[in-house]
Amino acid sequence: MCVLCGEFVAQVHWTDRRHEDGVRAEEITIGEFDRARTRERLLRAGLANRVLSHYNLGLEDWGGSKYVLRDRTGRSELVQDLGSLWPAAEKLAGRPLDPLDLALQERMLSDAGGR
Repeated sequence: MCVLCGEFVAQVHWTDRRHEDGVRAEEITIGEFDRARTRERLLRAGLANRVLSHYNLGLEDWGGSKYVLRDRTGRSELVQDLGSLWPAAEKLAGRPLDPLDLALQERMLSDAGGR
């Protein structure tokens, strides 16, 4: 059980796969796994934020084990992994999040420079 949040620690979600898989330990310097894992978590949070910002939501990594989802009014939700992010985001937004929303797609295209 996590002493900070009182939740049981669950299995690692597939999006947080272990970096040691398929790599021999002698090929890697100490701490490199943690840096790579943190870097990838921050990258995933950044990508999710591109979508979430359209719904006035934001996502932050929390201690490398969970994410904090916030809305602009200050409400927040602790989410275990990216799999549980989207239902929590819909709850905070008070509406369904539609990845096929034309306004969202146009915004993402304009943010990417029209690619």
